[in-house]
Amino acid sequence: MACLTLKATSYFTCSSDTSLPSLPFKPLKLPPFWPWQKLKVGPLSVSPMGFGTWAWGNQLLWGYQESMDSELQQVFNLAVDNGINLFDTADSYGTGRLNGKSEKLLGKFIREFQGQKRKDIVIATKFAAYPWRLTPGQFVNACNASLDRMQIEQIGIGQLHWSTANYAPLQERALWDGLVAMYDKRLVLLIEMSTIQGLVQAVGVSNYGPKQLLKIYEYLKARGVPLCSAQVQFSLLSVGEDQLEIKNICDSLGIRLIAYSPLGLGMLTGKYTPSNLPSGPRGFLFKQILPGLEPLLKSLKEIAQKRNKTIPQVAINWCISKGTIPIPGVKTVKQVEENLGALGWRLSSQELLQLEYAARESPQKMIQNIFQTR
Repeated sequence: MACLTLKATSYFTCSSDTSLPSLPFKPLKLPPFWPWQKLKVGPLSVSPMGFGTWAWGNQLLWGYQESMDSELQQVFNLAVDNGINLFDTADSYGTGRLNGKSEKLLGKFIREFQGQKRKDIVIATKFAAYPWRLTPGQFVNACNASLDRMQIEQIGIGQLHWSTANYAPLQERALWDGLVAMYDKRLVLLIEMSTIQGLVQAVGVSNYGPKQLLKIYEYLKARGVPLCSAQVQFSLLSVGEDQLEIKNICDSLGIRLIAYSPLGLGMLTGKYTPSNLPSGPRGFLFKQILPGLEPLLKSLKEIAQKRNKTIPQVAINWCISKGTIPIPGVKTVKQVEENLGALGWRLSSQELLQLEYAARESPQKMIQNIFQTR
């Protein structure tokens, strides 16, 4: 019956339970996640998959043009209408004069969205560890700038975009104190003398390795601030010892792991081949990695065909099945429709093993973010 009440039923599949053959019909076996079912990230309730907005305003890597804004608004509306309420962005998203464009578009789309679901939208934005952000107050100012760009009163999850431990360890402590100040309304009052609530509802980090993740968790905990999320590159193309260690730490400490680039910048979509590469910088990267992905892509295709799914849906579902919240990037209505099909079902344990074995057998892996720390 759940399938009948879904607004966009073509995106989802209900599987049948054949354990009772004597019945005149096959009862529906409800899947583990529907998009309207929510997961907890600290005090927030979010959809089991979110959408990333790195491409919104990025001309260099993703070919953004302002003429795309109309479809991006359709993308946003379709996602929210179908139960997606988590949107990830950053104050550095947008190239050149378009810096901050992603946040501005999100704010505009939220204001213009018609419907009750608007109040449930959770924005997770990341604040860049720029070298001129040297004090907690400057980091709080960055948060206020994001609030101004989006024209919202409070951010859902405020995240430190990367750690400076590798190159500017003294700056790291100031950034951590900035996160504390964003969360703690008393400290915000002291710093800017105007705010009556915390600027963010929850605090998270991005690109933190296991060692730094444990350090910031303890630092924040000692100051009464729970670390609610850790965002890391996590996919069949980039699952290694560090990612698995981070996942184990998150599970043990109650931190929600958010998986960015679950499709490996597009390499796990099945759309590209060594003779059919994307334009721009991605083409160079794909040329180096795609020839070594044949075992993995073959297994993805095999499972997709068996389940009447697409390769991206299987790759995203793998992330969900591993207990993460994937945030695939979207910039077209078609991508939203396809990605929604990753919800409402679950890969079997045998399929998970098959994919992970194929990933190990594929000689090439995704390069890690240069800001990723140990």
